[in-house]
Amino acid sequence: MPPAEWTYIESGEQTGAFNMALDESMARALAVGEGYPVLRLFRWRPWAISLGHNQAAGDIDAARCAADGIDVVRRPTGGRAILHAEELTYSVVMPAGRRSILQVYNEISAALVWGLSLYGVEVALQKSQPDFAKEYRSSSSVPCFASSARYEIEWRGRKLVGSAQRRFSGPAGDVVLQHGSILCGDAHIRLAEYLSAPLDGARDSIRAALRAKTADLRMITGEPVRMNDLGGSIRRGFEETWGLAFAPPAHFTTQMA
Repeated sequence: MPPAEWTYIESGEQTGAFNMALDESMARALAVGEGYPVLRLFRWRPWAISLGHNQAAGDIDAARCAADGIDVVRRPTGGRAILHAEELTYSVVMPAGRRSILQVYNEISAALVWGLSLYGVEVALQKSQPDFAKEYRSSSSVPCFASSARYEIEWRGRKLVGSAQRRFSGPAGDVVLQHGSILCGDAHIRLAEYLSAPLDGARDSIRAALRAKTADLRMITGEPVRMNDLGGSIRRGFEETWGLAFAPPAHFTTQMA
């Protein structure tokens, strides 16, 4: 990754609509030659379910989400549904250059792996690539964390970080927007409760799959996640892996609880 002037943002807890609109606006701005590459760390208040850019809205029971105070929002990136609850979310906005989708995943994952190691958690990258066209035909594919893509981050074979990517084109060239959820607790498993009625029969199997196929930092370390320490470790992971010196904009920087 060549040196560049990067911005680091801690935006704290925000609504799903705010989070997704901010990331898309930063990606579109960079594609027209405005702004800078960005690493942003954030959380969600209230909890929210995000749907992948091309995912059917009918996969989720919107009425039940509303009754429980859970937002439903569509991500500008791909992938499948995620319940954003006990997690630290990252987004990266950067020029694509000549890198392929998998090259970008690998470079971002390398920074995250180093950042997690600085927090004290040793993880590995998924080496194989599932047949997503086949998997997406199954009801069990509704949750993003039901399977791992190549270069996604696992702990002892269980998915810890789920990521999704999209490219925006403009006069300044192609721009990558990549989102990812770093699981800090097991509340993401409750996504099964908010599946739409046609998927009722799959709830138990999806819940069991999420429990079996995912790991979270609280489970791994045996203690509550220190969010400020985790955020600082992830930032250092990017700085030290990519050789960056972030310049945080004061009007966005907030302290995470």
